Amino acid sequence: MFRGNHPAKVDEKGRLKLPAAFKQLLDAANVTQFYVTSENGKNAQIWPLPEWEKREEQLDESSSLNAAVKKYQYLTSYYGQQVEIDSQSRIVLPQILRTAAKLDAEVTVFGMRTYLEVHNREFFEQNVLATELTPDEYKEVDAILSRKQS
Repeated sequence: MFRGNHPAKVDEKGRLKLPAAFKQLLDAANVTQFYVTSENGKNAQIWPLPEWEKREEQLDESSSLNAAVKKYQYLTSYYGQQVEIDSQSRIVLPQILRTAAKLDAEVTVFGMRTYLEVHNREFFEQNVLATELTPDEYKEVDAILSRKQS
């Protein structure tokens, strides 16, 4: 569903205007509710609520005693908040997440198929773009793609 990246800004009230290309896809799917969260506090994940609910169901099917699942649930609940898009195509990013991920001005919004990921643009460019894929990482990706084609 979501692909590519779009620069954006978070305003002083913590609102992110969803890029038009992503908004069109959401309108076509009639999505107005989202779960905004993070697994690590370094970026925000914006999940259309139906997609987040599928994820919750998958986790519920695993053992409730699973420590990794419990930790994941704690983290995504700590940073998470259910939000609704406003009439100007904006959603509010939770304050605790905005502070942790430094999502207070220039950001980049990535399409990650079923959800959107929001990064502080300066941090992303300095830390992620500054590193290239290693030969081993290329091999790992190639192996995954080769399995899918078989």
